[in-house]
Amino acid sequence: MHTLARKLQSFNVILGSASPRRKDLLAGLDIPFEIRVKNTTEVIDSSLPFHEIPQSIAEQKFAAFDDLREQDFLITADTLVFCEGKAVGKPKSKDEAKQMIRFLSGKTHTVISGVCFGTKQSHCSFRCETQVTFAAIADEDVDYYVETYCPLDKAGAYGVQEWIGYMCIERIEGSYYNVMGLPVHRLYKEILRWNP
Repeated sequence: MHTLARKLQSFNVILGSASPRRKDLLAGLDIPFEIRVKNTTEVIDSSLPFHEIPQSIAEQKFAAFDDLREQDFLITADTLVFCEGKAVGKPKSKDEAKQMIRFLSGKTHTVISGVCFGTKQSHCSFRCETQVTFAAIADEDVDYYVETYCPLDKAGAYGVQEWIGYMCIERIEGSYYNVMGLPVHRLYKEILRWNP
């Protein structure tokens, strides 16, 4: 049994996310868990610096699970993309997805994930930042990606692990998995440090 599995062996671990990427990433840590999803209204506090917003939303998602049992250990997360001081969330349509990708084309943007974890008695949160540099992307390639893949459930309208990541990401500074939506390396360390 590895160290994280040992620490969590007496808990029922819950991933509070519908994201298939987060599910796959957490599964890679080799700990048993279940998925539960609560519909929450995410409130962006405009008084917060932009880099604190995903962490705030992850904490809101955690707070929505007001029915946790003593043995439940919950993990929630939120990821946003920021470019030139603007938040780039999930697109609401294919047209908006194309606009977002064209906005990111040829620029460096910041992907920030906020993560909250713990029990109903004790929880904590952190954030992780990654810099991603896109090459210039031709309009026909933007159209191809949006029409071929499913960018509507992804912050910034792209998946780093998909075709667009292969062909247009020039550089990543920081965690690749953070860009996918869950900085599992940091989560592993933070849970081991957690002292309820």
